[in-house]
This record gives sequence, C-alpha cells and structure tokens, in this order.
Amino acid sequence: MKDLILNYVINEYQEDEDDEITYETPLISGGFVDSFSMVSLKVFLEKKFKINIPDDKATPEAFDSVNKIVDLVNGYTK
Repeated sequence: MKDLILNYVINEYQEDEDDEITYETPLISGGFVDSFSMVSLKVFLEKKFKINIPDDKATPEAFDSVNKIVDLVNGYTK
C-alpha cells in the first residue's frame, strides 16, 4: 500500500524530477499537493481501497506525507 501511494503521488504531483519524494516528504507544506490535488488524492484512495474518508478527517495534516496517508487509510480499511 505504501509504495502504491508513493508512486501515485510521484506520478501525479512531482513536477521537477530533481525533487525527491519519499515516505516522509511534506506533501502539503512542501508545496507538492495543493487543496485541489488533495481532493483528487482522496478520491483515488477511496476508489482504490474501497473506503470512505470523512471530509472532516481529510485534513492537510493527515495528507502531509505518504506515511500519514497510509495511517489514515489504515484507519478505514478492514
């Protein structure tokens, strides 16, 4: 799951190949993911993992790194 999410983030949001995105890279505060992109990332996660992430849990803090996203998704998978 972790690599799948990392690869999605790299393919969708990495604009400069010199910018390395890792599991701990700050995605929101680092400028890789903006609020519009966060919504598309949420939709991707919900479809891919067949979950529903409540809007109040889809915060910039929860989406600020791949590791945090994995923790969020794990909270809604069975």
